[in-house]
Amino acid sequence: MDRRAFLATAGAAALSPVAGCLDGGLSESEYDVGMSANAFLPDGHEVAVGETVVWGNNGSRKHTVTAYESAIPEGAAFFASGGFETTTAAREAWKDTGAGNVAPGETFAHTFETPGSYGYLCIPHEPKGMVGVVEVSE
Repeated sequence: MDRRAFLATAGAAALSPVAGCLDGGLSESEYDVGMSANAFLPDGHEVAVGETVVWGNNGSRKHTVTAYESAIPEGAAFFASGGFETTTAAREAWKDTGAGNVAPGETFAHTFETPGSYGYLCIPHEPKGMVGVVEVSE
């Protein structure tokens, strides 16, 4: 075995035990929208009415998925990790107790029944631009 082959093999073997620890431990097949340190990836996602979007925290920080009440279609169901009924309630619960947390390696899902554009945010990382949009078509 030449030196390069040895180093490549040894390096891969050394990193394999920690590979799942470098992120939230989710594979991309387990979610539609990922959560990195300060971003939803992708920050725009398209689905049809009746489809479910799964957000997966594949980062190392705690996140929320919270709809902007003013940025969802009229009559549409509000959504928030933690099951809150308003953006304000979700913000207050996060501030008070950290409620609504989607921890690293966890997911949150919502089924969209009304067509339109749905704006959402991560409460603790909104100031850093962690926002996204789901476009729902008929």
